[in-house]
Amino acid sequence: MQSWLIPPIPTTGNNQRIELAGLDLWISHCINDVFVYPADLDMDRLKQALSRTLSLWPLIAGRFLLINDEHYIIEMSDNGIPLSFVENTELTQWPLNLNVVLDAAEDRLTKFIDKVSTAKLLRGSLDEPLFRIKITRLVQSGEWIMGTSWAHVLGDAFAYMKFLNTFSRFYQQLEPLEPSPLFERRLWYQENADQSVLPFLKHLTDAASAKQNLEIAMRDQTTHDQINIHFFGEQLVQLHKLADNVMLTIQDVMTAYVILTLNTHCFENNEQIIQHTNTIVNYRGVVDSVASPGLMANCALKMVSENFEDPYSLSSIAKSIRHSIIRSRDPSFVHSLLATADGLMRNLARDDLELNTDHIPHGCLNNSNYRYDWADLVDFGYTNKCRFHTEGTAPLFLRIFRLNPVFDGTHWMERDRKGAEVAFRIEKSMKQKFIDAWQRDIKENFIQVKQ
Repeated sequence: MQSWLIPPIPTTGNNQRIELAGLDLWISHCINDVFVYPADLDMDRLKQALSRTLSLWPLIAGRFLLINDEHYIIEMSDNGIPLSFVENTELTQWPLNLNVVLDAAEDRLTKFIDKVSTAKLLRGSLDEPLFRIKITRLVQSGEWIMGTSWAHVLGDAFAYMKFLNTFSRFYQQLEPLEPSPLFERRLWYQENADQSVLPFLKHLTDAASAKQNLEIAMRDQTTHDQINIHFFGEQLVQLHKLADNVMLTIQDVMTAYVILTLNTHCFENNEQIIQHTNTIVNYRGVVDSVASPGLMANCALKMVSENFEDPYSLSSIAKSIRHSIIRSRDPSFVHSLLATADGLMRNLARDDLELNTDHIPHGCLNNSNYRYDWADLVDFGYTNKCRFHTEGTAPLFLRIFRLNPVFDGTHWMERDRKGAEVAFRIEKSMKQKFIDAWQRDIKENFIQVKQ
């Protein structure tokens, strides 16, 4: 194995300090992903592109600090980012047609990622970088794999994606896409908290320890299976037509379909059905003083919908989802929710607690990346030939991504750019019921779906 520390060139951080908001304090979390390329990456170009990207994004080359037990800081100290390279002679090729979201219990990605040590961040280590890259070359097939690990305190998945897209574009000698990254966070104050929004924040008010969340995850692995379903773009268009409402998006209807199928075919009585959703919403651009479109921070909130008027109707469920998202765009509501959540997140960080990951009765959680085509945005020039993989979901936690390109063993097939993968965990006894109902709907072009 070879390894390097890649510095920003030119250096631009100059030890400036960015104080993090409470909303950024995902200290114990990192985002770990893998990108697979069909042939060589040029290591010298890769290093140069990374140096140039870090110069534009000096936050990434910084260090996490805790000052006086209350001020959480990233000092932009222009440190080098670890980049390692290893050759793998065991795998004949990357597994064909692999799902985007892999089952974390199978632990298939770990060997391809040098993970950021959040344990060291929690202990205040000044030696732990906030971002790491590992490159693996599969000797037998010639494929190259890039594993990335991103400390969540740097920002959410959108910020992470923007950084990697800039890295990919610099490698291709292209200019980065607008907007330019901004790092200065808005700080919130306790006096702005609003007790009336606490019902939207049960995942924070009912905080759990890391041990409790681990026990929940281990329990779920024995009682639930992961399921990955794929929709072609034309199937999603047909579903959208069934909902018959121009205000609804394909994303709204796709989520509504999964909930409708669970309610109709998997739950035996009304005491089990899903009655509302929790949707992870990006609030950049709602109010520039809160989060401008270019802010690279943690800018996501969990938005709870009202109970569905009819939990057995596709359009009724989709309308409820859309109404909740519209409400999340209301500036006064967003201000109250974020100010309150910020204080709760600071309490969790102080008390070494985490948000509660246990399933909320009668609800499901939707965290969609359908808007962003990761395989396309981080392709390093291998258009329609880069595959993207991540790990992990939970009971009724819907993770949604664009479909990966498909290589059939001899050639790359034409890519369905509008298709989607939906992954979530489901009780073992319900898994086949859901698959059978979904496959029947696909075969019949959704004619039995209640509008």
